[in-house]
Amino acid sequence: MSVGRFQVMALLQAARAHVLGLDEGSARSWGLNRAIFYAAAKRGFASTPQSKTRGEAGAAPARESTTEFFLGDEKAYKAESEPDTLRFTFGGKTQTDEEFNARIRSRFGDRFDEAWTEAIELMQEFDRDTLMSQSGFFEQVYKPRRDELAAKWSEMALSKRKTSRK
Repeated sequence: MSVGRFQVMALLQAARAHVLGLDEGSARSWGLNRAIFYAAAKRGFASTPQSKTRGEAGAAPARESTTEFFLGDEKAYKAESEPDTLRFTFGGKTQTDEEFNARIRSRFGDRFDEAWTEAIELMQEFDRDTLMSQSGFFEQVYKPRRDELAAKWSEMALSKRKTSRK
C-alpha cells in the first residue's frame, strides 16, 4: 500500500500537536481525528453525524471544556470513553492508538519512525503562530507539501519492503 494524502494529513497533524505540547498518544489521536475531519469536509460531511467542529478565530492555545479541546483556533471533541487519557472522537468513534496504527503507521512499514522524525523536524521549521492557526497550518504547511510527501513516503516505505524481501 502507498502513503496518500490522508496519511500525510494525519502524520503532519500529529507532529503539529506534539510540537505544540500534546503527548504522543494524544497527538496521534489528534492527527487521525483531523485527517478524518478533513476527509469528511471534502465529502461535505454527508455521512458524519457530528456537529460543526471549526474552532473560534483567535482561540487560546490548547484550551479545554468538558467535551471540547482547542489546539490554537482548531476545535475537536474529546472522547468521553477515555477519561484517563486525552483522545478525540469524530462521528461517534474514538481515534485510538490501534486505529492510528492500522490506518497510518501500517502504510509506512518499518520506516514509520523516519517519517515521524521528518514530520517533527518540519513542524519545528514553522513559527508557533502558523502551527496554532488551522488555516495557517493547512495553507502553509500541509497543502504545499502533501503530494511531495505522499510520493516520498510511499517510495520510502516501498523501498524498505523490497529490500526486506531479498
